[in-house]
Amino acid sequence: MSSDGLRQGPGLKFSIREGLCIEHKPAPCGLVLFGASGDLVARKILPSLQGLSAHGLLPEAFFVLGLGRTPVDEAALRARAPGLKNLHYLQVDYDAPGSYEALGRKLKELSGKYGTRGHTIFYLALPPSLFHAVTHKLGEAGLLDESFGGCARVVFEKPFGRDLASARSLAAEIRDHLKEPQVYRMDHYLGKDTVQNVLMFRFANSIFEPIWKRTYIDHVQISVLEAEGVGHRAGYYDSSGVLRDMFQNHMLQLLALVAMEPPASFAADRVRDEKIKVFQALKPLEPADLGRSVVLGQYSGYRSAPGVSSASATPTYAALRVEIENWRWKGVPFYLRSGKSLRKRSAEIAVVFKHVPHSMFRPLSPSNLEANTLVFRIQPEEGVSLTIEAKKPGPKICLGALTMDFDYAEAFGEHPPESYERLLLDLMLGDQTLFPREDALEETWRFIQPLLDAELPLRSYGPGTWGPAEAERLLEDEGLSWRQP
Repeated sequence: MSSDGLRQGPGLKFSIREGLCIEHKPAPCGLVLFGASGDLVARKILPSLQGLSAHGLLPEAFFVLGLGRTPVDEAALRARAPGLKNLHYLQVDYDAPGSYEALGRKLKELSGKYGTRGHTIFYLALPPSLFHAVTHKLGEAGLLDESFGGCARVVFEKPFGRDLASARSLAAEIRDHLKEPQVYRMDHYLGKDTVQNVLMFRFANSIFEPIWKRTYIDHVQISVLEAEGVGHRAGYYDSSGVLRDMFQNHMLQLLALVAMEPPASFAADRVRDEKIKVFQALKPLEPADLGRSVVLGQYSGYRSAPGVSSASATPTYAALRVEIENWRWKGVPFYLRSGKSLRKRSAEIAVVFKHVPHSMFRPLSPSNLEANTLVFRIQPEEGVSLTIEAKKPGPKICLGALTMDFDYAEAFGEHPPESYERLLLDLMLGDQTLFPREDALEETWRFIQPLLDAELPLRSYGPGTWGPAEAERLLEDEGLSWRQP
């Protein structure tokens, strides 16, 4: 980058202005990791804590206490996170009250040693079947009591239930010992920089918001495609499937970011209030309409994966046509698709604008001109692109699609941080903006439930394809097609 912030590339020139960075350092706290010997802690949480430490974003007074059923040597644990200080381990039995008494004594010792003033975050990197028992025993041991000045927050990893009834039951169990401001439900997709950039793009710029509505937008496509199969998650996945694993949470959260009204402020509950309104405005998926608006699929060979039933009817792919019944979006279809063992790994949100109403460039008709499309690329190559029509060089009137492309890594000289870094920082700051609220879960499960109850045909598709052919026809009926990343 030159001194004026100019970057250049093949056919591309753009400048980066040093902007306003709003970042705060968390207050003193201790982080207790249940399931510290597990895969999630090793792959995501510890590396993300190291990333925060490298950027100077951990509290001055801070410690990490790992908990697990298996014995782990503290030196070996520290070797897995060499850049992380004040890392400890305690072997526990999640079902034994004595373990929670020992945890209380250890927390008192570490809080005094590191000066965290009793502020504690309990991260449950555990199977959902243990959520209630662990929360109950933490409450019985008095470790969730905030009446003495120290805050207590509890983090739950998805899934948050298997259906509407179980989600309601889990919410009621959590409320036995926790108030909503203490509860942090982790949806790692919301921690991705490019996901958050949808809000920044919409509400920090004035040029797009006036046209962000049914008058100008033709349709929206949201795709989260995975090239890999179920792999080592086969056992879990076969009891879950793509609707529970992706749509009830990630996909509908992405839709809400695109469709929500501008919040009065960037305060957590103001943002989450507007997302709730989107979920409440979703047109219900009526049983009579499911055949025209939903396609479910399963890739060939899935049933032979270890841990998968040979008669499994679990969908590994789903495509939905969704409508939002409010003033801004009435009549604008949202197409959502996600699946495994597809041709390419890609996650993106594509906002497709309407064709020009009239073409003066005869004999070209409006349909001959490519629709302007704004794309937020979430992974793997994070960025934003805008496709417009432009004249090609030469004496004749030749029009062609021109894509203006912004790549995060190229523009800023670094890749966006791991999504868990953002979420762990917000967790320590007490900022719930990117964490789903209980009423949001109620609404998203309510929307998805008819798909779980219905007996829909399961279409087969080959690994390495774009999914079932029927998913293409979902758009072809309206003269559209899926974008191919």
